[in-house]
Amino acid sequence: MIAFWCETALVSIDGGAGARGSGAGGSTAAAGVRLEVENFRISSISTGVQPEPGDQVLNGVVFPAAANAHSHAFHRILRGRTHDGRGDFWVWREQMYRSAAELTPEKYEKLATAVFTEMVVSGFSSVAEFHYVHHEPEGTPYAEPHAMELALARAAVAAGIRLTLLDTLYLAGGIGTPLSPEQARFGDADAQAWLDRLASLRVEIARNFPPDMVSVGAALHSVRGVPEDALKTVARQLPDDIPLHIHLSEQPAENEACLQAYGVTPAGLLARHGLLSAQLSAVHATHLTPEDIQLLGDAGGTVVMCPSTEADLADGIGPARALSDAGAIIALGTDQHAVIDPWVEMRTLEHGERLGSGQRGRFSPQELLRAATVGATASMGTPIASALEVGAVCDLMAVAPDSVRTAGSMPQQFAFSATASDVTAVVIAGELVASNGVHVRLGAPGRLLMEALKEFS
Repeated sequence: MIAFWCETALVSIDGGAGARGSGAGGSTAAAGVRLEVENFRISSISTGVQPEPGDQVLNGVVFPAAANAHSHAFHRILRGRTHDGRGDFWVWREQMYRSAAELTPEKYEKLATAVFTEMVVSGFSSVAEFHYVHHEPEGTPYAEPHAMELALARAAVAAGIRLTLLDTLYLAGGIGTPLSPEQARFGDADAQAWLDRLASLRVEIARNFPPDMVSVGAALHSVRGVPEDALKTVARQLPDDIPLHIHLSEQPAENEACLQAYGVTPAGLLARHGLLSAQLSAVHATHLTPEDIQLLGDAGGTVVMCPSTEADLADGIGPARALSDAGAIIALGTDQHAVIDPWVEMRTLEHGERLGSGQRGRFSPQELLRAATVGATASMGTPIASALEVGAVCDLMAVAPDSVRTAGSMPQQFAFSATASDVTAVVIAGELVASNGVHVRLGAPGRLLMEALKEFS
């Protein structure tokens, strides 16, 4: 048995882990909290106690670790390199394609290890990696089956983060447009070929990695990247025991093209083929009609907001509050990694709502914490850190209450003051993996990133 003694911890007071971010549940900051851990899960909780011999001590305020529900690890190459001059998402996308063209399995494993390490020291214990760089640059498969996918899985294991590898279907460069040469390595022959490759990948990952640390999910790049006939095939044949993600209505141009081609919005197109469900995570969902919001809410699925990316790319402010009120579950992701910081994503979500509505308090601090943790439950194939309660996986992050940012803050309101720089310890599956910004096994993520990024132009 392992035990952690927490100076202070935000513990569940009413079983919030099963709430899936619905607005129910609550927590309180308790002093002297001792967590006993068996089989990587919390087996007992005591409050108001002193540490016992052999306990691992976590100073500061301990929270459930965060879940990153949307990541493109290779986009980290672009941080600080895309800000000269004006432009929009489409201009940025061309720069992204140039970075994708440089990836090899070896370079990607090194880069992803560094990126996942940055996530871990920032307080994330799990990530959903939306992965579409499958093949050689000209589009032919690698000699080693699933070379890129296995590279990402090895990177996650090295960093100690739980990975849901979202193997992505990407067949078109736009509605009615074939893949461009820059996109060739993203594609498969057709939806059936992708389904076959997905099935093979699931077998390979299950054979080589523990399921609570690495699992396989599925993704459709977007309605721009997946024609309607392919959507029909996926709807008929996709296994119902894995998460399904899609970029949805990220740009007005996507909506306009979908309306012109199919007579409905992207959300309407998914509904037409029965793809709106609790299995689905719609990423961004920035430009929605009231009818779209109701469709997503009625489906009870997850909407993954990526506030720092949406701001960085000038995408717009998505209707997060309206989606939540309609019944959708809100989760958070770091997407292109302009920032890797769960606390920044939390408050940027709320700040966007405030700027769009002229009102404060659109999401309570507790709702923001749920969005950063259990909101991602249906988005992931691996366990999610829920409230600190018996039965929850032991994925924790400790935050300093006395930094220049958090001093004087109520622990329940750290979403409005803390940053990743205040994370003093991260525990994943009952193991201390990061301390004061340094990975226990791999060292400082900045060094890893510098070494990995040297290989890219």
